[in-house]
Amino acid sequence: QVQLVESGGGLVQAGGSLRLSCAASTSSFSINAMGWYRQAPGKQRELVASITSGSNTNYADAVKGRFTISRDNAKNTVYLQMNSLKPEDTAVYYCNTRLGVYPWGQGTQVTVSS
Repeated sequence: QVQLVESGGGLVQAGGSLRLSCAASTSSFSINAMGWYRQAPGKQRELVASITSGSNTNYADAVKGRFTISRDNAKNTVYLQMNSLKPEDTAVYYCNTRLGVYPWGQGTQVTVSS
């Protein structure tokens, strides 16, 4: 069964940066469009960034210009560089395929203080 392991979250002040990583335990990783999702307390999970197998990227309006998604297919890993963080970015961050077909991992908590 595919496992997704997210890491890199933490507590940061507004304006700070974090880099999230997600390692996938599958060789099919490289052919899938991948995404970073987040879920804030009391809210639905939302897609914030995605990247195709050819590294074309797309971003939600709320993070455009601040977040950068990238991937390393040799390492079966997808990254999310988050800059200029805001308190409203506070959430648990998850990765999955663009269609969410893998089992969800535990996520990594990002907390941005004002």
